[in-house]
Amino acid sequence: MTPSDSPAAGEAPSLWRRFTAAYASLLSHLVVASVAILIIPVSLQIFSRHTALIPSYIWTEEMARFLFIWTISIGAMIGVRESTHFEVDVMPELPPRAEAVARLVGRFGTLLLACVFIFAGIKFVEFAWWRTSELADLPLWLIHLPWPLMGVTWIVFLGEQMWDDLLIAAGRKAPPVKPAVHDIEAGTLNL
Repeated sequence: MTPSDSPAAGEAPSLWRRFTAAYASLLSHLVVASVAILIIPVSLQIFSRHTALIPSYIWTEEMARFLFIWTISIGAMIGVRESTHFEVDVMPELPPRAEAVARLVGRFGTLLLACVFIFAGIKFVEFAWWRTSELADLPLWLIHLPWPLMGVTWIVFLGEQMWDDLLIAAGRKAPPVKPAVHDIEAGTLNL
């Protein structure tokens, strides 16, 4: 992305920003779906433990664990996109350029963590490639895949944010505020 790709006020978002907004919207829908699906095995576990109405299914615990890992991972991806996951306000009110530099330092730390997630996550997936889970006989790489995927997604979202902060730190006009996932879903953003 070049400085000319950064949209000025009133201009349409660049192709990259439309992509990240659409990807964030997809993630938002996936986290809702995973929570909705997570309710099924957890409810089966609860009812089978406290009533004699249904048999005790052992696969529900494993399925709930898999879905819970995916739900947390997708939520972490959205959290980085919206700068709510790793951002903590401990600095006093700063001028815009100094605030952008402080954000860059924090985002660089998140970027390093994303690289760890990618490289260690790839090894993690390779380790599980030919294995299956004990109870549901699901491929284990499905439960290990969120780690490298989370790292790649963080880099995609951090790239956009770090570019904006670099522009601000360089004294250029601040780019327009990127839309949050809920703005995209409410239809207030024209993709």
